[in-house]
Amino acid sequence: MDVWILGSAQAVAVKAADLCTELIQRKPDARLGLATGTTPQALYAELIRRNQRGRLSFSRVETFNLDEYLGIGPEHPRSFHRAMRESLFDLVDIDPSNAHLPAGDCDDPATEAEAYEALIGARGGIDLQILGIGRNGHIGFNEPGSSLGSRTRVKTLSRATLRDNQLGEPDFEAPSMAITMGIATILDAGALLVLATGAAKAPAVAAALEGPLSASCPASAIQLHPRATVLLDPEAAAQLRLTEYYALVDRARRRLAADSS
Repeated sequence: MDVWILGSAQAVAVKAADLCTELIQRKPDARLGLATGTTPQALYAELIRRNQRGRLSFSRVETFNLDEYLGIGPEHPRSFHRAMRESLFDLVDIDPSNAHLPAGDCDDPATEAEAYEALIGARGGIDLQILGIGRNGHIGFNEPGSSLGSRTRVKTLSRATLRDNQLGEPDFEAPSMAITMGIATILDAGALLVLATGAAKAPAVAAALEGPLSASCPASAIQLHPRATVLLDPEAAAQLRLTEYYALVDRARRRLAADSS
């Protein structure tokens, strides 16, 4: 893992946008895996700014979201379809037919999950998967206890996740189930970009990065990926034990960059 401890949540967003921009400029038809939730919103805002200033185009980019609530349609005000349109898709030049999410209002959720998994494979797989980390260590909606070999499927959400999803939305009763990419699906991506900000994420970040590989912390599966970049602000990194080493790596990285410039 390549762990960056940056100075602020905004610095995390800017660095994440830099990495996404580098990929899209190198590969204009890149396939991005996207996440909803609060953590990636600053990243999306930065990508929108770059797009609107003409520095970045999504015209050939294809996206696949991690998950969607089961039982609500794409026009529901709290669906992830709607959230992604309002926070990114409607504000950049992406082709709407290239923005994919599972259908939460499908008649057969198991078949929809299998079809979504198959679509990712048919399109050539995901080049860069963006991830947040839930306070209980979930990635996507893979709750603690999820199989590390899991594929896209229906999952029941934990009480902790349901409570978190109610924050700031007291009038919204989140559905108790969702369709989510599995952990093995996530690990199939060419690269992972993991974002975490704020003190509330510190225990999960420490467990994911420095704890044992375990289904009790699904985010620990990122330890298995050969190209995982983790961007943290100081609050999210507060419980890490190896911060001195990460700082040493950062200094070496900067020296190499200076030498090659």
